[in-house]
Amino acid sequence: MKLHLAHILLQHKYEAEDVEKKLKEGVAFETLAAKFSLCPSKSQGGDLGDIELKRLDEDFSDAAQLLQPGQVSPVVRTRFGYHLIKRY
Repeated sequence: MKLHLAHILLQHKYEAEDVEKKLKEGVAFETLAAKFSLCPSKSQGGDLGDIELKRLDEDFSDAAQLLQPGQVSPVVRTRFGYHLIKRY
């Protein structure tokens, strides 16, 4: 199964919670990804494109599958750090 996803990767939970707060205040996901994400996808606003879920970390994949198009996840912890995931 493939989904079109974007994410913001952060090292610490408190950083992810700060970014989540900015999202709720109306700052664009892509703007926050470009500014704060540790992933190289930050240059595309966090966009990972259409990605096969089985290639992802299980916790990331599980959270992504729960999202409706346009929805952003709460903070998700994986072995890589803390993520906010957006489904397109």
